[in-house]
Amino acid sequence: MKGLTIALLWAGLTGTAAWGDDFISEFEYGQMLYQNPRGVSCAPCHGDHGEGALIARYREEGKNVELRGPDIRGTDLETLRHAVSTGKGVMPRYFLTDEEIRALYTYIRQSKKPEDAGE
Repeated sequence: MKGLTIALLWAGLTGTAAWGDDFISEFEYGQMLYQNPRGVSCAPCHGDHGEGALIARYREEGKNVELRGPDIRGTDLETLRHAVSTGKGVMPRYFLTDEEIRALYTYIRQSKKPEDAGE
């Protein structure tokens, strides 16, 4: 306990963590970004785990139309980078760093829906 107290005191005095620079994992950082990158969550359009989601239903020229966000779980890093950097259609443009895009990519690739967790 005394060692922990000293480590915490040292961290407070120096402004650095005695246990390392990584406070959260890249997956956890990507998850946070996925839920709210710059004020707009990815989940309403792409689902909680990147599986795609229904955005809206409407009628156009007498036909029922569904607007869906695509399944992005199989998206490669370059495609993801291009999509978030430029936006397209209803997809907004985000101003994310390379580190943030890589963290999002890690989250999307490693995220599992609860029913897939037993695989």
